[in-house]
Amino acid sequence: MKLAISSVALMAGSAAAFGPFGAKAPAASTPVVKSFADDLVGALPPVGFWDPLGFAEKANDSTLKRYREAELTHGRVAMLAVIGFLVGEKVEGSSFLFDAQVSGPAITHIGQVPEGFWALLLLSIGAAEQFRAEKGWVDPSEVPIDQPGLLRAEYVPGDLGFDPLGLKPEDPEEFREMQTKELQNGRLAMLAAAGFLAQEAADGKGIIEHFMS
Repeated sequence: MKLAISSVALMAGSAAAFGPFGAKAPAASTPVVKSFADDLVGALPPVGFWDPLGFAEKANDSTLKRYREAELTHGRVAMLAVIGFLVGEKVEGSSFLFDAQVSGPAITHIGQVPEGFWALLLLSIGAAEQFRAEKGWVDPSEVPIDQPGLLRAEYVPGDLGFDPLGLKPEDPEEFREMQTKELQNGRLAMLAAAGFLAQEAADGKGIIEHFMS
């Protein structure tokens, strides 16, 4: 079975096991981790917290929040990447973008786009990151030198206030369920995107071609 397909298939059933941190309760000597991590979304039965390397036991509140912010951000990018892989290869040669000149495996598409696209891409990424930094992080000039990258105390990791379709539930339990779904889909997408990249790099064929064969 092809690497990309097997990566998704084998990991899909186990993605729910990826809790944010630790498979066991933190030691009594780390109460800050226990009080904060126990309420984090994403730890599902039967595994619960899943942290074989013990990162959570060595972290404080601020570090745990940065871990969650990083996980959500990478998950969101990975979900977009998976869609980009599939849609980009499916419509190649028939898309109105770039005069339908972009073709081949998705990992080669970025090198085929016009130079002007790079400027737009960098500006878009820069604007998005600037907005995220101002929303979630304390101004570096106000942060103690021993606490770099400090998140705002009131900031909920991943909650940028961007909800143009009004999908955020008012009920806390429904919101928590939606957060869990986003985490699980993001975790699976990271595995899928890694599989897609590895498969196309290994044999030079597009993912759509593998699915169709």
